[in-house]
Amino acid sequence: MVWIPGGALVAGTPPDSLPRIADEEMPGEQVILQGFHIDVYPYPNEEGALPLTNVTRSAAAALCEREGKRLCSELEWERACKGPNNHRYEYGTQYLPERCGTGATPTLRPNGIMVGCQSDFGVRDMHGGTWEWTLSPWGRGTHGTLVTVRGGNSTAGELVGRCANGVGRTPDSKSPSVGFRCCAGPVNQSDVSLKIVRGRKLESRDTVGNQLAAKLRKSFPEAAYAEVPDPTRFEFERLWVWRPLGNEELQVAGGCAGLGKRPTCGILVARVLYDHAQVLAWSSSGRFIPSVHTDVDPRDLWLFGGDRAGRFRRLVAYQWGRIDVGPKQRRMPKPKRD
Repeated sequence: MVWIPGGALVAGTPPDSLPRIADEEMPGEQVILQGFHIDVYPYPNEEGALPLTNVTRSAAAALCEREGKRLCSELEWERACKGPNNHRYEYGTQYLPERCGTGATPTLRPNGIMVGCQSDFGVRDMHGGTWEWTLSPWGRGTHGTLVTVRGGNSTAGELVGRCANGVGRTPDSKSPSVGFRCCAGPVNQSDVSLKIVRGRKLESRDTVGNQLAAKLRKSFPEAAYAEVPDPTRFEFERLWVWRPLGNEELQVAGGCAGLGKRPTCGILVARVLYDHAQVLAWSSSGRFIPSVHTDVDPRDLWLFGGDRAGRFRRLVAYQWGRIDVGPKQRRMPKPKRD
């Protein structure tokens, strides 16, 4: 086993760190954990052995107890993964799929085969293979019987391969993609407990205040400079609050530069954190003052605009904290009002 010394875990993912699942992860809160031991590999904790899967959580707990151990709590698991410097991935801050073989469906593979897949504490194979039972409830605004599994793999490797990622499962279920590893020592009682705040998916506001306008102009992205070379001339005309999922609130500010002559218009999508506006995307609406409407999925926002060729719309999509802007689409249906 490996000794994990007591210390500070930055639990979850800070709002300005991406990708992030806002309604499933703590917002980078510091949690002090006491020291504990953890197995180097998934059970049976032997290099070259295949991890044991197709066990319920209670069966996994019993196998750990037979060895004088226990299941890990999910924050103990996260601490062992993030290491003393609280990395996003066990191997560092940048996503490197080859280290753990992430970005694919979970498969059984011998322990230790991915030599670069280890944390700075020396814990191996926490991602890329099977998911792992923990003793923690799935405390994300639910009151059911789900418990948390950590690790694993998925085609969304950059997202799932993070140390903060987790999934809720029923404890009496079995799966060939779910195994476990054991911990030892007094249990750290801290668990993830999130209050999920939701609201209207799109809400119009009267004006963009001077303070917010100044923050947005200061954070104008490079992508916008080709169309708006001087952000000080960009006048904000409209503001919406966009809530693509729980615990996520974005500001969508629309306006134009050069109104009355040859205007250049568009929207900025930003996350406002304390005194800073983190601009996530710019999208042009051509010569039209922008108008936006959500789709059935609140993570999809439609921007309506127009240019010399006529009216168009473009999809502004929320992708786990990032914003993707699609191409112009012509021959649009009439927008539905929220």
